[in-house]
Formats: sequence, structure tokens, C-alpha cells
Amino acid sequence: MTQGGLKQKVARLRQAYAPHEYRPLGGYLAAMGTYATVTASLAGLVRATGKPVPDRPAPADVVLLSIATHKLSRLLSKDAITSPLRAPFTRYDHPIGSGEVMEHVRDRGSSTRHAIGELLSCPFCLAVWVATGLTGGLVLAPRLTRLVATALTAVAASDFLQMGYAVAQRAAEGGDPDEK
Repeated sequence: MTQGGLKQKVARLRQAYAPHEYRPLGGYLAAMGTYATVTASLAGLVRATGKPVPDRPAPADVVLLSIATHKLSRLLSKDAITSPLRAPFTRYDHPIGSGEVMEHVRDRGSSTRHAIGELLSCPFCLAVWVATGLTGGLVLAPRLTRLVATALTAVAASDFLQMGYAVAQRAAEGGDPDEK
């Protein structure tokens, strides 16, 4: 098949997949390829270093990495302070409270740029990447990874305590303190 014929086939596939909406399938393929490369590199590094891979992760590690994954994914994808990392791929829309911002994918100029924008602004999407990195870290550098995961877990717990405190304060004051 010629390059022109392949491009036409891909264009028809894209049109058939999402006729009324822009979906950057090429960008998604690039992101999936990058993820596969990162994952294979981690596996290769584990093999090259001879680090033992546990048959079954300890339940405490699963809980620790789960909470740390949640926090780091939200920190990277929604935190106002990390917005410079997302700025090349997203556009600020509005604050959404608790130091977080809502952003939209910057443009449709490049399917890869669009896909990266979606990935970086979606905590659910980013969680797969973060969990993979933390899991690889647990095998390659378990003490350091547990330390970092513990700090992220403490911040996540603090976030929930801060939100609970704010709710309790509003209830004690009889409404929203910002209205007074």
C-alpha cells in the first residue's frame, strides 16, 4: 500500500470512528506506544539489575501506592502550581476549588499534542502512568518509593482532613463563611 493510500485509509477510519467529533487517534497511538516503551524499559531495567519481583505485592504496599497514585495523579493533572507543566498542552478555564484548576485541551493542531493535553488534564488517565512508575519504583528502589508514597499518602489524608474541617467549620458557623 502506498503512503497516500494508507493516509486515506486512516482518514476513513478516523471519520468512521467519530464522524461528529475530533478524536486524535494518531496521538492516542503515540501515547500508547510511549507507555509501552516506558513499561518495557522498566521491565528491562528490572531484569538487567536482577531485582526480585514479588509474587504478590504486600497489601500494605497496594494501599500505599493506591493512595499515592491518587494524590500524585491529581497533583499533576489539576493542581494550580503544576499548571506550567500542562500549559503547552492545555488552556486554563477556571478554578475548581481546593487549589485545583479546570483546563481544556489547548488545540487540535497536532493529534499528539491533543492526546498529551487529554492525558495531563485527566487524573484518571494519568493514574495508569503514575501507578506504573510507582510500581516500577517499588521493585527498583523500594525504600525510596515507599518514602515518597508515604509523603503523598500523608498529603492526601491531609487534603481530606482540610476538607472535613472546612465542612465542620461551615456547619458550626451556620453556613458558608465566605458569605459573611
